[in-house]
Amino acid sequence: MKLIIPQNYKSFLSLKETERAIKVIKDFFQENLSSELKLRRVTAPLFVQRGTGINDDLNGIERPVSFPVKDMEGTTAEIVHSLAKWKRMMLADYEIANGYGIYTDMNALRPDEELDNLHSIYVDQWDWEKIIMPEQRSLETLKDIVRRIYAVMKRTEFIVYEQHPEIIPALPEEITFLHTEELEKMYPDMEPREREDEAAKKYGAVFIIGIGHALSSGKPHDGRAPDYDDWSFENPDGTRGLNGDIIVWNPVLERAFELSSMGIRVDREAMLRQLKMQGKEERKELFFHKRLLAGEFPESIGGGIGQSRLCMYFLRKAHIGEVQASLWPGQMVDHCKRSGIILM
Repeated sequence: MKLIIPQNYKSFLSLKETERAIKVIKDFFQENLSSELKLRRVTAPLFVQRGTGINDDLNGIERPVSFPVKDMEGTTAEIVHSLAKWKRMMLADYEIANGYGIYTDMNALRPDEELDNLHSIYVDQWDWEKIIMPEQRSLETLKDIVRRIYAVMKRTEFIVYEQHPEIIPALPEEITFLHTEELEKMYPDMEPREREDEAAKKYGAVFIIGIGHALSSGKPHDGRAPDYDDWSFENPDGTRGLNGDIIVWNPVLERAFELSSMGIRVDREAMLRQLKMQGKEERKELFFHKRLLAGEFPESIGGGIGQSRLCMYFLRKAHIGEVQASLWPGQMVDHCKRSGIILM
């Protein structure tokens, strides 16, 4: 059991106050995100059909929850891992205008997660996707969107402080951009997660660019699926990738804390390149991949922002189970209760 118990931990808010604060955070954040990025809210599926290539396969090893559909003989449905690829299709099918996008409340199940302070079987996030033009496929575009999302996070932090002045704001004024190559050179003897800890502690908030492509050491910073983020694009400075993670320093757990994963999506060339790099070229025959390769989807940028992660961070909670209802090992529940961590 992986569990961090902060010394002398005590929640700032009671359970009732926490429930109210969660609603304030979620309502405020999504309204401001929608306005900042020009996103329209849409309804999203809880499950998709197996064999279409629509579901997110994350690192490629996680098993989706699946079930047969009684009235659709021979059809198996999968609970989504995320809506990374589904959103791209919706931009085309909903005929979203250039410069605009969509967002949705995504609810997912990830039964292969290792349960700890940050990870739950239940995943809730705002999945968003925005149309860009082909000439906007650049680090400058990526950074601009990151700064806009970070500004919404800063505004949300202020609203929490206004209502609960005992929770002191901790986000720095600006987010720092670091490429995974740069991070590896800064901390060559550390594992990727340890590098993130050091960078988050030093800067307070960082965007780690280029997750998925092999670094100078021969290993990627972390795994990424080949068919949504473009992590192999060669930038003018020789680095690779048009994607990354927003990571902040968590003062309660005293470690790096990921709030969002996002990136400019693959175009036809990038998908073919990345499928070949990962030995998954057979996916070209799947429904989603055929449509993309046929040029049916617009260029886009998108990502996911953890709803429970945001609430956990802004309310200074020690465990994600303090802001969401999920399932936890009995030993973890008992240990948390003895330590003043009340799981929903």
